[in-house]
Amino acid sequence: MDLTYLPWKQPAERADHPCVRDERLELSYSEFATRVDGAAEQFAELGLGPGAVVAVILPNRVELLICLAAAWRLGATATPINPVFTATEVGYQIDDADALLIVKAAADAPDGGRRSLVVDDLRPVPRGTALPEPATSADDLALLIYTSGSTGRAKGVMLDHANIAAMAASMVEALRLTAEDHCLLVLPLFHVNAICVSYLSTMLVGGQLSVLGRFQPVEFLGAVERLRPTYFSAVPTIYNHLVSLPAAVRPDTTSVRFAICGAAPASEELLRATEERFGFPIIEGYGLTEGTCASTANPVDGPRKIGTVGVALPGQVVAVMDPGGNLLPAGERGEVVVKGANVMQGYHNRPDATAETLGDGWLHTGDVGILDEDGYLRLVDRIKDIIIRGGENIYPKEIESVLYSHPAVLEAAVVGTPDPVYGEVPVAYVALHPERTATVGDLRRVCVQHLTKIKVPVSIIIQGALPKNPVGKIDKPALRASLATGHTP
Repeated sequence: MDLTYLPWKQPAERADHPCVRDERLELSYSEFATRVDGAAEQFAELGLGPGAVVAVILPNRVELLICLAAAWRLGATATPINPVFTATEVGYQIDDADALLIVKAAADAPDGGRRSLVVDDLRPVPRGTALPEPATSADDLALLIYTSGSTGRAKGVMLDHANIAAMAASMVEALRLTAEDHCLLVLPLFHVNAICVSYLSTMLVGGQLSVLGRFQPVEFLGAVERLRPTYFSAVPTIYNHLVSLPAAVRPDTTSVRFAICGAAPASEELLRATEERFGFPIIEGYGLTEGTCASTANPVDGPRKIGTVGVALPGQVVAVMDPGGNLLPAGERGEVVVKGANVMQGYHNRPDATAETLGDGWLHTGDVGILDEDGYLRLVDRIKDIIIRGGENIYPKEIESVLYSHPAVLEAAVVGTPDPVYGEVPVAYVALHPERTATVGDLRRVCVQHLTKIKVPVSIIIQGALPKNPVGKIDKPALRASLATGHTP
């Protein structure tokens, strides 16, 4: 198992190479390792050791990465927490993870009443008093990443170093990453996409990582021009913002050899519009936290099938299963299941949920998909999002794809609402491109043209924007709640 992403396992020849930077700090590989040693020594003095958990509640910045690596140096676990969480949300994750130590942005930031350390007080170099030898092994728990909790309270996904090393190695092979690559990290670092695809994969090959504190479309493109990254990973919402910029915004994006799109479905129109405008290919992939981020992707240097999320990544098996546990042939619809060294150890303190998700040796994703003859996966929907109207299954993604075919549609989401006659009926929420217009009638006509009658939404609601969860996915639970209360989300 290659753990070269750990600073103390880096080859000596990388010592002076550029490693990581943000808006305030730029470090070589040796300087980053020194910072990690300083923080690890400080953590050890505060009682952190093998098996303990440190909670890191920081916005995107280099120190967040230092804290992760410092915990790992001690054989400890890190649980990153969304820095915009309320005190109640922070307290829930800290208590559920039983965090021994909290690293936070300011003295008055919430910490669940536990021992805490303000980020500006992190020790930049070790004092040589209490720094133990590195105690990291492949079966140490590395991360507790909490799911968005769309079906209840968030669950802690347990990922050990074997999981994250397998994920990083898989991405390196699939994306053909080398020491010449430079990743621009813009996604939040409390999520596995940013940690594994941007941070760990880059460290594994000895490349450069530039960390942005937040996403703003014009500033992001300015960073691309200034820093000259070779790739970045983003979600559909980010690409929506980029293609919505005025036509006069024409940045130099020639350094980017590809960009990744994941975490939520993207329409074919959005992918094509982004590629045409900015000139780099977009590699759409698919995965979930329980699989340490990604399980499929369209090839960087092979056939890309827009409308699919690509083929299984190296080291993984992706299949489609019927409700009886039988694997289905190409062309048939069923639940997407995954095997590989990237599959989580389970949910923290949730044995029943772990057994339900992993019990037969496969990771059950809860997504409905179809594999074609070439192994490319097309996602149909979430099992729990299926709308059953009068006994007929309706897949919201099919309706959303039709809505996205209208050139004015920027975002679309379809959810079910209770109906006294049919049980459930579909309702569509739509956000329009800021420079284009469409009426409810226009959108209904598109649906009527391409969908059978039972799939046509009973209502189409046009809003300025659709609500998002912390990782940028359209928040369907919020939309369902708005239908129940009659309030606009």
